[in-house]
Amino acid sequence: MPRALITGITGQDGSYLAEHLLAKGYEVIGMVRRTSHHSYERIEHLIPRIRIVAADLLDQHSLTMVLQEAQPDEIYNLAAQSFVPTSFTQPVLTGEFTALGVTRILEAVRLACPTARFYQASSSEMFGKVVATPQNETTPFYPRSPYGVAKLYGHWITVNYRESYGLYAVSGILFNHESPRRGMEFVTRKVTDAAARIKLGLATELRMGNLDAKRDWGFAGDYVDAMWRMLQQPTPQDYVVGTGATHSVEQLVSVAFEHVGLDWRKHVVVDPQFYRPAEVDLLIADPSRITSELGWKPGVSFDGLVKMMVDADLGRHAPK
Repeated sequence: MPRALITGITGQDGSYLAEHLLAKGYEVIGMVRRTSHHSYERIEHLIPRIRIVAADLLDQHSLTMVLQEAQPDEIYNLAAQSFVPTSFTQPVLTGEFTALGVTRILEAVRLACPTARFYQASSSEMFGKVVATPQNETTPFYPRSPYGVAKLYGHWITVNYRESYGLYAVSGILFNHESPRRGMEFVTRKVTDAAARIKLGLATELRMGNLDAKRDWGFAGDYVDAMWRMLQQPTPQDYVVGTGATHSVEQLVSVAFEHVGLDWRKHVVVDPQFYRPAEVDLLIADPSRITSELGWKPGVSFDGLVKMMVDADLGRHAPK
């Protein structure tokens, strides 16, 4: 039975990845920060089948000790401060977790389990102010937020450890991926939750920022399969993961509200406070390499994803 350790297991991607690996017969260990309260809602149904260990990306010793004891075959580093707007208000903390945290866990891998295969969650936000469209594995990076900059550090330090120490270490450059488990602060969930609440009479308006921004949105459940596939290859390679289709925030809003029979124009208010200090206008993946080499492709369409999320939020808010 192969053994996998997931940092960030309580997050959206961590929960879907845990399910994916359990279905493949893995022993799954989830790493969490030691806090006075635990938010296990996304993995509550998995708790009897996984092992939880405590360590912190800010603490080198705890990471080394956990890996020394667990001796995993695969490590998926999904933990990060991952909300872009927060990275502008907490840039140093974002750097500690999302950049230096990667170095700490790679160093722990080097010291405690150097034969383990390591996956780093890189991000399309590294492309930022894009210099070519669509973006693939050779497109130059130009991050436009402290989060994007921190992710870029994490990406390159992973390359550095691979080349310097011979670790099997890869980065998946994932474009936006969403689900009913997405955090409420992210734009997709903000929209689908608002559509559900307005439909049910629990709210009347949704305040939004830049409706013209375009993203390549896919389903998180599809993307964790791409992560797993990357660690099954003979040699470590980095891959771009996305759908290859782009949609505007306005399209996201339109599909969500139309699904519940509402005209979004009657409820959505553009509010300048939700604009980023430096906007990323257009991100779209060229996933041809992972499709041709690993046989991966997304299974859920953009419309299907948005409707899935709206339906989940309707169910959550519906009178019990």
